[in-house]
Amino acid sequence: MKLISFAVPCYNSAAYMKKCINSLLAGGEYVEIIIINDGSTDNTADIADAYSVCYPSIIRVIHKENGGHGSGINCGLKAATGLYFKVVDSDDWLDSDALLDLLSTIKTNLEQDIIADLYITNFVYERATDNTHYVSSFRRNFPAGRISSWEESRPMYLWHMLLMHSIISRTDMVRNSGITLPEKTFYVDNLFSYAQLPFVNKIYYSDTDLYHYYIGRSDQSVTIENMVSRYRQQILVTSSMMKLYSYEEISSLCKPLQKQMYHFLHSVLANTYFFTTQKDEYVRRKDLECMWHSLRSNDFKLYNKLRKMPLMIITGICPWKVNGFISLFAYKVLTKITRLGV
Repeated sequence: MKLISFAVPCYNSAAYMKKCINSLLAGGEYVEIIIINDGSTDNTADIADAYSVCYPSIIRVIHKENGGHGSGINCGLKAATGLYFKVVDSDDWLDSDALLDLLSTIKTNLEQDIIADLYITNFVYERATDNTHYVSSFRRNFPAGRISSWEESRPMYLWHMLLMHSIISRTDMVRNSGITLPEKTFYVDNLFSYAQLPFVNKIYYSDTDLYHYYIGRSDQSVTIENMVSRYRQQILVTSSMMKLYSYEEISSLCKPLQKQMYHFLHSVLANTYFFTTQKDEYVRRKDLECMWHSLRSNDFKLYNKLRKMPLMIITGICPWKVNGFISLFAYKVLTKITRLGV
């Protein structure tokens, strides 16, 4: 049985995908690696096919027309046969020792008839610009080394979320959540993670540095320039998250999980304001206004709840240009904090 299905969406990834795939091969026959060639125009397809020939029992390749990151994840999830599912971006990689440790933990739990819904691990920001790194851990948020529940979780700092890099999800649970990510859209990672939360009951936090998240390429979606220019995609993802679960549905969940979900929405809204307010343009003002109007019309209680969150109160009071300055300043401060490892 394959314990983990790794989906690796690739678009023109020839320059760096080998490091990613080689790191996953450390899992041996306990893993399957699904490489999704998302309409690449370089030799990504040739590299992927060569790997599938060398490792036919581990690696599968899916060639498809370009649909964006979310489309690749959708495709990988549909094809996955493993008990657990994890997305690994083609320019990132996993620590081999941490992967073997995780697989050993999963096997031990299965021998004891324990099937966790969600495994959580640390991830490492790898910064190409200055060769520094920062470990994002969850030591203060979840008990380590055992099964726990949301009732035992503790709140996170605003900039700290259960990003896709940190989670390994039970495959059938993700499918049962019904999530289908939008195509031709960046920043769908948050939607993917958020959609699963109400379906999670059993959590296992492994205090290991598994995922290495590479930051620094000029064409990455997370550069300030690209985030600002693609603000509408962030608004689309944020709107999708706000519409996914109603105020009543969130209120029916246990209190700690409610806090985690509202924290997630608060953090993503903060990112949305950062993306959008960096330029003072009428269309940007209108787009934010439409986002809130749509939520207000569909779910006034949730709208009211989110509008009363601290950062949303501040943005409601401050002029547009001040919001842009504050959000940029906050972004730079948080970047400095994480670089120092605080």
